[in-house]
Amino acid sequence: MTVLSLCFLLCADLLQVAVGYLTVTIEPLLPVVVGDTVTLKCNFKTDGRLREIVWYRVTDGGTIKQKIFTYDAMFNTNYSHMEDYRRREDLVYQSTVRLPEVRISDNGPYECHVGIYDRATREKVVLASGNVFLTVMSPPNNISVVAENTPAPFSRYQAQNLTLVCIAKGGKPAPSVYFKRDGELIEVISYVSPTVGYEGGGPASVRGARPLISRDLDDTKLRKSLSLLGPDGRPGRLNTETPGRSYMARQPGQEPSPATETIPETVVSREFPRWVQSTDPLYYFSNTQIPQSDGSVLVQAKLTWTLNPQLDNDALFSCEITHPALSMPMQTEVILAAPKGPKLMITPTRAKVGDTVRITVQGFQVGSPVNEVFPEPLFTWTRVGSRLLDGSTERDGKELVLERVPAELNGSMYRCTAQNPLGSTDTHIRLIVFENPSMMKNTQNPNNGAPGLHKLGLICLPLILTVTVELT
Repeated sequence: MTVLSLCFLLCADLLQVAVGYLTVTIEPLLPVVVGDTVTLKCNFKTDGRLREIVWYRVTDGGTIKQKIFTYDAMFNTNYSHMEDYRRREDLVYQSTVRLPEVRISDNGPYECHVGIYDRATREKVVLASGNVFLTVMSPPNNISVVAENTPAPFSRYQAQNLTLVCIAKGGKPAPSVYFKRDGELIEVISYVSPTVGYEGGGPASVRGARPLISRDLDDTKLRKSLSLLGPDGRPGRLNTETPGRSYMARQPGQEPSPATETIPETVVSREFPRWVQSTDPLYYFSNTQIPQSDGSVLVQAKLTWTLNPQLDNDALFSCEITHPALSMPMQTEVILAAPKGPKLMITPTRAKVGDTVRITVQGFQVGSPVNEVFPEPLFTWTRVGSRLLDGSTERDGKELVLERVPAELNGSMYRCTAQNPLGSTDTHIRLIVFENPSMMKNTQNPNNGAPGLHKLGLICLPLILTVTVELT
């Protein structure tokens, strides 16, 4: 060993004795759940005299450091830099800070800075720091299943796709989502959804990527299908469709009459597409994760398949999610069901001429009170054999409003069609309009003055004849 090397080692030892040593480490943390109490512990070793300990919470990717606690060894005091109403630190030891009831916003890195006095100057401060990342998890607080693009009509002549959307809110990190049918896990084919959110055109990408159905119609099915077409080649009107959608040939000036049309009280349509596949359908699955402003992740999982009303009606579909912060999965379920005949109510019950009449859907005639019909049905109103009071052929919604009904509507029949992709059903109700005594009095008052006018005309007529004779 050379003399130069010995001098270098000696100088290093003297420098270390003069400056002292300081090592700072923070104990690692396991992920915690919102509401837990977290203890941050900073361990440091030094042979110098302690000057201060400062805790920081690092935000905005490390660009901002917010003081959360300071310990000043010179005055043996500690000071909190957090708001009084959020006093969440507790000095257990010089290097320990306790954070009770953590929130998602507390997620992120934390730093512990320790300063000691330099032995040489006794005024210069030597600093060292350690850091740790606090991971705060939040279980989902809401889960629901909706049908995409609803309400939608029932189609007899074209197979339809149905998309169920499972929405999980409030989770961090994003939960895992999977679907079950009648309690059995569904085997899915994953695909990437081109849009963010569950509103609008989601299944279109699936329709464009694969054929929906195999239209291998035999001659019998073909002849029967052609028999349902009108003269212009479009489907003819069935008993559950509205007059405005009719394509049947009609003689000029000939309109259907309520008296000649047979109208059952409730008609349930069970006419399904004859080309639907009998094998198990292919289920397509997509998962979209949308970060929220509070740090949680909104998850929208979609399940899309070609609907078979004969097999899917009354099927139980459930959405289940798993999350590290949950001890057991969360689940919500829906039962696919076609409408079973809407219950209708007329108000006022005794409608008079000039009243505003409301015909409202009050649930369905068959079904349990909870989850009666899913997906949400589309309600369409028509007047049998004629147009509605405002001149339109149909009106959508759960309520039909007839303002200032005239006496001519007495005995008119109204049809309410409830339909979803699983089926269609009609309910008819007859409107009875009674005479309005107050309006009858108003119409009689002008007639009371008619005799007076008649007498006045008889008196004026001889005068006019007399003047005419004298002039002649």
